Amino acid sequence: STSFTLLRSTPDFWMQNVSASLQAKREMPWGKSIPQREWLHFVLPVRANNENLDESRTVFFNELKNRVKDMSMEQAALEVNHWCHEKVSYQPSDSRTSAPLAAVRSAIGRCGEESTFCVAAMRSVGIPARQVYTPRWAHTDDNHAWVEVWVDGEWHFLGGSEPAANLDIAWFNGAASRAMFVHAKVFGRYEGNEEIISTERNTTTINCTAHYTPTHKAEVVVKNADGSPSEGALVRFCIYNYAEFYPVATVRTNGSGYAGISTGHGDLFVWAEDEKRQEQAFDILPADLSKPAILRLTPEGNLPDSLEFKLTPPHENAIPVRATEEEMASCDKRIAMDDSIRHAYEATFATPTSANEAAKKWALDPAAVGHLFTTARANARNLYKFLDAQPSERRKLAFDFLHVLSEKDWTDIPLPLLETL
Repeated sequence: STSFTLLRSTPDFWMQNVSASLQAKREMPWGKSIPQREWLHFVLPVRANNENLDESRTVFFNELKNRVKDMSMEQAALEVNHWCHEKVSYQPSDSRTSAPLAAVRSAIGRCGEESTFCVAAMRSVGIPARQVYTPRWAHTDDNHAWVEVWVDGEWHFLGGSEPAANLDIAWFNGAASRAMFVHAKVFGRYEGNEEIISTERNTTTINCTAHYTPTHKAEVVVKNADGSPSEGALVRFCIYNYAEFYPVATVRTNGSGYAGISTGHGDLFVWAEDEKRQEQAFDILPADLSKPAILRLTPEGNLPDSLEFKLTPPHENAIPVRATEEEMASCDKRIAMDDSIRHAYEATFATPTSANEAAKKWALDPAAVGHLFTTARANARNLYKFLDAQPSERRKLAFDFLHVLSEKDWTDIPLPLLETL
């Protein structure tokens, strides 16, 4: 059920996914309760992020439908996340986002892939879901992505492929309460209750920060050198993270020179720029600022060489955990069972013995073949078939070619694609 298929964006593919979405809406007990807006934006879309297209919706529906059909919507969301943990656990990797079926096949994924996979699983059984993302934490280096699900009229959060005893419980309950900015990209022209940060051709970026922490309005008015409002100036609201001022939100000023976002109660660095005039301005926005800060644009060469300041992140006020000790203990037992199921699958991957035998057969370095097969995980079978099919005089060249690819490519490159080379 997790085999690879090279997909083209054909009408048949999209109709298959629309039909599967409608089937879930008909057959799942909560299907009729989902408003059209939530269904169109958070169930129907095939993608959660920028992952490759695959056939995960129909595969996941067939595997999950009987497992959740007699549950409440909340119970089903929790159960789907247990199923996700049976399939995938956390492992850091590069920034390319694996498709849901690729994550299942390799049994690993970073947070962006775990959450993409979990969103796909939730949507497959008709539960509205979206990937949310804090581009940078304000209190420590790094970022994080997780999942929100729409259950019985409200949005709740959970860690993707990280089961908990109840909704709104994750390892980041404390960290999220210190978030300065949490957003989600929604496919289509979404007009929900959340603050809209930007609207692109195919997506709408929404502000979800208020789901995790009290917010205030970070506001600026950008003016030209002559004091007139600067319309269309680019304003970047930045958090200091990884030794840089990282723009967590970028908006343009309106006709009055105004730009603002809702953000957590911490200090921000803000940068404004008129790209045509090549004029800039910057300042620190304290969390207790009671009115918009005035930024007056100036030519790049006139900016100060240095600026001394202090940035204060929000204080932690951890989101309360709604679960009893008994519920959490029961969940821990389930997690151990989830792990055992996944470990049994991982035990079918290539072994050092099989790698050594292949290396001896092909006259290749055993350590290099072992690393390739171990890293490729389940996809080592495809890499084996590809290398074994090569004429002996071309096998080393084919082996070297695989090492031009990224290690993540090893985990999900399909055999049909390798055979075209």
